[in-house]
Amino acid sequence: MKNLAELLNSIEVLEVIGKAEKCPVEKITVDSREATKGSLFVAIKGFKTDSHEYIMDVIAAGASAIILENSEKIPHEFFKHFSCVLIHVRNSRKALAEISSAFFSFPSQQIKLAGITGTKGKTSTAYMIWFLLNKLYAKSALTGTIFNIIGEEKEPAKLTTPESYTINEFLNKAVLSGCTNAVMEVSSHGIALERTRSLDFDVACFTQLSSDHLDFHNSYEDYRDTKKRLFDELKPEAIAVYNIDDKYGEYMVSDCRAKKISVGKKEDAIFQISDLNYNIHGTSYNLTYQNVKYSVKTPLVGEFNCYNTSIAFAVVVTLGFTPEKAVELLKNAPQVPGRFEILRKAARTVIVDYSHNAESLRQALIAVNDIIFPGTEIWTVFGCGGDRDKTKRPVMGKIASDMSTKVIVTSDNPRFEDPEIIINEICSGIEQENFITITDREEAIEFAVTKSSMDSVILIAGKGHENYSEVKGMRTYFSDKETAEKYLNE
Repeated sequence: MKNLAELLNSIEVLEVIGKAEKCPVEKITVDSREATKGSLFVAIKGFKTDSHEYIMDVIAAGASAIILENSEKIPHEFFKHFSCVLIHVRNSRKALAEISSAFFSFPSQQIKLAGITGTKGKTSTAYMIWFLLNKLYAKSALTGTIFNIIGEEKEPAKLTTPESYTINEFLNKAVLSGCTNAVMEVSSHGIALERTRSLDFDVACFTQLSSDHLDFHNSYEDYRDTKKRLFDELKPEAIAVYNIDDKYGEYMVSDCRAKKISVGKKEDAIFQISDLNYNIHGTSYNLTYQNVKYSVKTPLVGEFNCYNTSIAFAVVVTLGFTPEKAVELLKNAPQVPGRFEILRKAARTVIVDYSHNAESLRQALIAVNDIIFPGTEIWTVFGCGGDRDKTKRPVMGKIASDMSTKVIVTSDNPRFEDPEIIINEICSGIEQENFITITDREEAIEFAVTKSSMDSVILIAGKGHENYSEVKGMRTYFSDKETAEKYLNE
């Protein structure tokens, strides 16, 4: 429990009505349904609903205080009548982040925090950093797209970068459980919606940038510059690790005050990659740091995993851990669920991957083409999500067709769109006759697994680790991996 008056010292307040100094706060919420006695409710203008509309309900539920942007929404006398404190602010999202951090006694300052951003590679890189830190040093935490992990305890994640209150609550739990390090994925949504505000990052990593989330951002430049904010706001004593080979790598850290650590194949990279080789069984490469060449081998497959593991290597070594120990651990690095995850049965190979935009699909297919023997068939099963960027659909169709032997275009979380329309838009970009459409995703996977030749490689793209299908607001259980394993075993 915290005193509201003390918490308000951490945010910019325009107006306070009520006795904040006599107001205890037991929890903070943005969900009006969770508001109870002792709650501090933060009203936020969302994309579909404005929670200012539920302030009357929140007051009636006994909330102690409400932070809002629109102070004209409810008569001030109403607050006074119910002894509810009104706090008027310019930006509710910023206030939520700042007061959440204060509520949990600024947990990001009590732990060494690393944030990873980029279009692709966030999940794998964050997972690898957590894996190395947890093995090399001490109990570490991870929050991201797939899991929330404290030490070895895992639970499924709901959002790549959750709401700021949830982030601080998780970091506080990590601190109380004895974690000394925490790793988190930082999405452009999370930055734009102020979810990472007030977090004290000791390390920030940039993996790669390609077109994505243009349904949310106004332009590619807005998307790029939103991610750049993570590095612009780093403290001078922090570390910025970045992929120097990406065309936006140098741009991302151009205004960064932190120590800059580059990773890549370029000669001036501080951690220089060379002699890269990979096949269906894993990846090997050399990584030169301070004139010493380290031979890295990992069961993770593909050039992108070379970059992901190299960035993770650079982070832990820069933090003071010995390179030799990192090299040894990477030999047994675990597969990241749904990230080029390889399933094998006899001679047939299935790869489950989260590639859900044009560039990630292209990179996944480059990796597949690079690891197969000449003459091996590549079957690609994929679709595009509904209510998302429509411009990528025909582009992804062409990429899949051009780089595969056979393509099966199917459904992938159509949400409130007609899946047949989405499939037709994908097919409009295909110029060859090497594709078929099967709307039901399980039937599509079954067809690929059972009708492809025994030595073929099947890429199931788009959903990766996700274990649901979303249609018209309803989610039902569905796993690409489990479905593929079912038909592989049959």
